[in-house]
Amino acid sequence: MLVTYLEASRDLCETDSILFSAALAVCRIIGAKVSTARRATGNSSAIPAWRRRIEERIAKARALIGRLICFRTGNNRPRILRTVRMAFAGTNVSLSQPDITQKLTERIDDLKQRIAAWGKRIRRYTERSTRFNQNRLFQSDQKRL
Repeated sequence: MLVTYLEASRDLCETDSILFSAALAVCRIIGAKVSTARRATGNSSAIPAWRRRIEERIAKARALIGRLICFRTGNNRPRILRTVRMAFAGTNVSLSQPDITQKLTERIDDLKQRIAAWGKRIRRYTERSTRFNQNRLFQSDQKRL
């Protein structure tokens, strides 16, 4: 049965799928346990999870800064207003205060400082990881380093 499918396959990807399916069927028949979670998701990204999380925080903060700047320039669309209200949630700042532009500027500066801190954290973690890998490589194989 496998021969007929392999002869009908058109490309390498299809051949790979056929062989994987056959191997999976054999493992099920003999009762061997096979973990297909990694293959099914395909989420073997080279970017570490901690870095992706920090970069997502940075992207959200930049989007918030953009919306706060839009509001400061006079854009009063409902989505912008909702975002500005969420940005000041938990504080006793209302959008009708006379010093709202100062509060907006302070919030924008605060977000920019957080973005800078997160960027430094990424840089520090990456440098530490590089140092660690180079030290390990130096100890194991100095020529490859």
